[in-house]
Amino acid sequence: MKILVVASEAVPYFKSGGLADVARALPDALERAGHEVRILHPLYADTAHRFPKLERDCELPIPWPDGVQNVRFLLHQPAVGARAVLVQHSRFFDVPEPYTSTVDPLAPGERFAFFSRAALHYAACWGADVIHLNDWQTGLVPVYALVDELRLPTVFSIHNLAYQGNFPPEVLGCIGVPVNLYRTENGLEFYQNVCFMKGGLAFADRLTTVSPTYAQEIQTHEYGAGLDGLLRFRSRVLHGILNGLDTEAWNPATDQALAQTYSVRTTERKDANRTALLEELRLDDRGPLLVVVSRLAHQKGIDLLLEALPRLIEHGNSIAVLGDGNSAMEHAFARAIARFPRRIAAAFRFDDSLARRFYAGGDFFLMPSRYEPCGLGQMIAQRYGNVPIVRHTGGLADTVEDGKTGFAFPDATADSLLRAVLRATRFWRGKEWERLRRRCMRVDHSWSRSALQYEAVYSAAIGPILP
Repeated sequence: MKILVVASEAVPYFKSGGLADVARALPDALERAGHEVRILHPLYADTAHRFPKLERDCELPIPWPDGVQNVRFLLHQPAVGARAVLVQHSRFFDVPEPYTSTVDPLAPGERFAFFSRAALHYAACWGADVIHLNDWQTGLVPVYALVDELRLPTVFSIHNLAYQGNFPPEVLGCIGVPVNLYRTENGLEFYQNVCFMKGGLAFADRLTTVSPTYAQEIQTHEYGAGLDGLLRFRSRVLHGILNGLDTEAWNPATDQALAQTYSVRTTERKDANRTALLEELRLDDRGPLLVVVSRLAHQKGIDLLLEALPRLIEHGNSIAVLGDGNSAMEHAFARAIARFPRRIAAAFRFDDSLARRFYAGGDFFLMPSRYEPCGLGQMIAQRYGNVPIVRHTGGLADTVEDGKTGFAFPDATADSLLRAVLRATRFWRGKEWERLRRRCMRVDHSWSRSALQYEAVYSAAIGPILP
């Protein structure tokens, strides 16, 4: 198949979250499976600065309310992996921050509406068999397929339903979407706003999300973010496919950020990384080392960890945190460090090299998320023999088998988290400890299995379309 993967971010062009990793790794896996795959991505200001020499692919006229816009499509071929097509248009994409605007609240909506329309016309020109769309930034592609009468098969992936791309109704005139598509039932209207996410959910031929459990959860009132009714209505075309992991990029046997590389056959070497991390963070070696690599946010359950901290320390654990986000949470960790010196450490930043040392050096990996569509942290932790302790939700439930490849707790409470930690740490340095770590490392999180499932969804989208 000729597959066009459309995403607002993809490694190495722009990254703000896990979507960027998926939008690179899945196309690469599909290409290895023999398909012709291209990634379509905006040429943001920073992207243009880092990739100044790009090959010209084509130039297309894109219909727009204030006049046809001529758009250049530029090619980039990485050393390994799928080719990318970068969409160049200074008015919409020459910006430092694509998702927000302090000057014009409609600007992000106009930007990604234009990106969606450009993606549709490029797909038609290239001859794509199917267009794979990702999150709200691409939700209007199937809408413009109706408007411009270019009915190409579309698959729309939900990476996080909570981020929906909602804009005031006046955006419709700015982006050339007729008002007859602004309707509550099976249209763009969502609580008196235009919802780009709803466009993808209502009009795409097939829907996917990033884990089987999350596919079920988003059809409930608790996790459906107001869109659960539409998702239940379209449940026949909704597929939960677990994200994979780039096992070459995340490999403790070759990771040069580590103090000591190791494999599933040499897990005893992992302890050198633990010693090095304790020294780097100036933590005492008094018991199990619990590590966190996460955004500091309510969704991630970081407040539950903060509430449990004194009792975790009381039971002999040390805690290391890497991540940034909510300033109140950062201040709370700073106060905890002052209260428990050499038992708690925190670095409030994104640091890829340090994150790798956390994965390799920790004994247990904490991920107490209130909801988690898929999650990559727990998969990386398993690959590095760092036993995950997670909340039983979304992709965490699909990737961590309680008591065998990690530990899970049911309730989003500090008490439930604490009980899981106490249950897990009983294994620490016991007779089953090495066996537990090796089971984690043997879990197959490669993209090959997920890519096969996407192939089936693409074929279904190309074939007969269900209501």
